[in-house]
Amino acid sequence: MVHRILIVTAVAAEADSVSAGLGLGDPGLLPLPGGLTLRRHRDRVDVLVGGVGPAAVAAATGTALAHEALTGDRGRYGLVVSAGIAGGFLPAAPVGSVVVSSAIVAADLGAETPDGYLAVEELGFGRSVHHVPEALTDRITTALTAGSTDTAGPDAGTPDAGTPDTGTPDTAAPGTTAPPYALAPVLTVSTVTGTARRAAELAERHPTAAAEAMEGFGVAEAAAAHGVPVVEIRAVSNAVGPRDRAAWRIGEALGALRHTFELLSRTVLVEPWEPS
Repeated sequence: MVHRILIVTAVAAEADSVSAGLGLGDPGLLPLPGGLTLRRHRDRVDVLVGGVGPAAVAAATGTALAHEALTGDRGRYGLVVSAGIAGGFLPAAPVGSVVVSSAIVAADLGAETPDGYLAVEELGFGRSVHHVPEALTDRITTALTAGSTDTAGPDAGTPDAGTPDTGTPDTAAPGTTAPPYALAPVLTVSTVTGTARRAAELAERHPTAAAEAMEGFGVAEAAAAHGVPVVEIRAVSNAVGPRDRAAWRIGEALGALRHTFELLSRTVLVEPWEPS
């Protein structure tokens, strides 16, 4: 049976970087219900643009998983990956680095009280955390560590700090070192952090988190409903904190995302993985 993976992004630019990193050529396009389209790479890896935010992407991921379960003749997906760019918590995840999720956390799924925030578990409803199997994160970080042994100049793939970021992925020559990475929880939020106060609140509540984005938990909920392992991989485009668009490095982050999936396409994405 072919090892099959579903990779879900929020927007097309992220999907473009993932597809470029896979290096499997132009994908076939498979229409799905709801106006969605799967990018099918050689019947092995499917890439889906699922929309922004946990609700939209949960619906899209669930649609793809259900469609494959009902109509697919290539076997079930063995892994779901939530991928894209994100804000990083300093100093753990600087701009241009990559975060591999040890856990996917819904950071604002709960209730505010006079005594502080209560996660949904403390309210007696549902869950706010999906833990990623260590055997899976070990394989991913091993591939990224191996990639860091390649040689490259110190400025490869890094934009001039004085140059506006257009959002076009940076491209690096073969042999470029892998971006630095952190293995840590990734937060899912419905409202992106834009103030120092909010950043401090999240850091206090989740002191080991390294990144925040808007989709991971939605992808994870859909994957869990279908019994498929899930992991989130994020490239950092900006620091979590006061909103400063001039400091965003979207092109650099998309380049790091592309290179990360280039490394994973040689190992993790081609070798079947079974939960221990």
